[in-house]
Amino acid sequence: MGLIEVNQERCTRCGICTEVCPTRVLAMSKNGPEAIAPEVCIACGHCVAVCPHQALDNKKAPLSKQIALAEFPVLPAKEAQLFLRSRRSIRKYKERSVPHEQLLQLVEIARFAPTASNGQGISYIIIENKEFIEKLIEVVIEWMESQISVHWSFLLHVKAYREDKKDTIFRGAPHIILATANKDFSRGRENTVFALTYLELYATTLGLGSCWAGLFEMCAFSGYKPLLDLLNIPEGKEITGTVMVGYPQYKYQRLVDRNPLDVTWL
Repeated sequence: MGLIEVNQERCTRCGICTEVCPTRVLAMSKNGPEAIAPEVCIACGHCVAVCPHQALDNKKAPLSKQIALAEFPVLPAKEAQLFLRSRRSIRKYKERSVPHEQLLQLVEIARFAPTASNGQGISYIIIENKEFIEKLIEVVIEWMESQISVHWSFLLHVKAYREDKKDTIFRGAPHIILATANKDFSRGRENTVFALTYLELYATTLGLGSCWAGLFEMCAFSGYKPLLDLLNIPEGKEITGTVMVGYPQYKYQRLVDRNPLDVTWL
């Protein structure tokens, strides 16, 4: 088939598929929807997913790979609010490994996050070897030592590690998840933020906690060669985000407040 295939017996010419197409690939004709600009299709799957009669198929987003919904799942507003507000950055973890299948569940849900123009393009590296994590911490600390004149706060982290053997890089997390993208992919960081936010929210449903590894990211984003060599990041790839994952040591008892809402109406 071409880009799309229309079941003439099922199609009612309602035009919904043409209206939701973000790049105006489709137009309605007397024979139903037609792909008038197939070259700009971004494979978002909207046209197939929205059709109430399963009358449309798209080569880039096949009907056979979509899952039918009896009804759109919606959490009660109050429950959703509490769920979103209860997410915390976890910086103290139990000495307990997370099963492989649950780590895979995290990155699996991350790939369904929204991305700019459906660009996707994010790959993942899951680190679970404790000795390897220790090597990463050492390399980041060495980089921080060389940057103290620029970032005075690094001294606190270096002292905590060198003098007290405290890990403030990964906070004792048993697992680290790195996101990577091609260097020439202009939306790698933005798409990573979407993906890892999905991952973090889903983690709580599995009894897991997470936290963005900001200090590690600073080192990685600086292009520090010893770190990239240790991770064996391919030449054409770059790290675009990092989170630590594990079972939380403690349970938070209250929801924390934030600054007052600042909004302007126009």
